Parts: sequence; C-alpha cells; structure tokens
Amino acid sequence: MFPKIDVRSQTAKNIDSGTLSFEYEAEDLLDIPYVEFSAPVKAEFAYEISEDDTVEVKGRITFTLKGACSRCLAEAEQTFTAEAEGVFEPGEGDGETYGYANGRISLEEFLRDALAFALPPRLLCGACVPEGEKE
Repeated sequence: MFPKIDVRSQTAKNIDSGTLSFEYEAEDLLDIPYVEFSAPVKAEFAYEISEDDTVEVKGRITFTLKGACSRCLAEAEQTFTAEAEGVFEPGEGDGETYGYANGRISLEEFLRDALAFALPPRLLCGACVPEGEKE
C-alpha cells in the first residue's frame, strides 16, 4: 500500500510541506534474467505544496537486486540509490507532471516511474564490475 498526500487536509491546517519515509514491495519491472528484488524498496521524500495546490515531491529510493551476474552467472547482490522528483497538479497530468483528484495524491505511478528509470541494464558481481565503476 502506497501512502497518499492529502493536500486538502494539509492546506486546511496551514501545513505546506512534509516528509514521507516508507518501504514497499516492488512490482515485477525487472528485465534482467535471473534477477529479483531482495528486499522492499525504501523511499524517503519531502514534499512542498504551492499556493495553487501544485505539489513538488523530491527524494530518493533505495533498492537491492540479487541473482545471477549478467556476465559470468555467479551470485551477485547490489544496492542502488536513485534521486527522484515529480510535480503533481490538480486535475490530469500533462506528461511532464502527474495529476491528482479530490485533494489526494497517490504516489503509485510516480514511484513506479522512478523505479523504472533507476533500474540498471544488468547486474554484475564484484569480479565483473569494471574498475572505474567500483565504489
């Protein structure tokens, strides 16, 4: 279950910003053979509500993948962190922004998009990661 931002309630209380921290199970977005999410996705976001009820959401998601290395098939596990931001406007989104109705923002589509953009093209074990990419 994804949290929602209740814009009406927040503006009625004269609150124009807040934070969200939660975990969720990722959908099956992976296009990497023999790889899966090894833990829930962690999300930490801050949001700001403008006078016109536009809401800007910024933060990061962190997730761990495990499975077979795409190069040598050895067991591999790697954690990824990605920044994500989105703008929500009352009504329908225009492709650049997300829309919301009835004063409540559902983060589901935003989180699905953020995760899809953050997924790597492949999973590599420690031995197969190129020297310049090692942490």
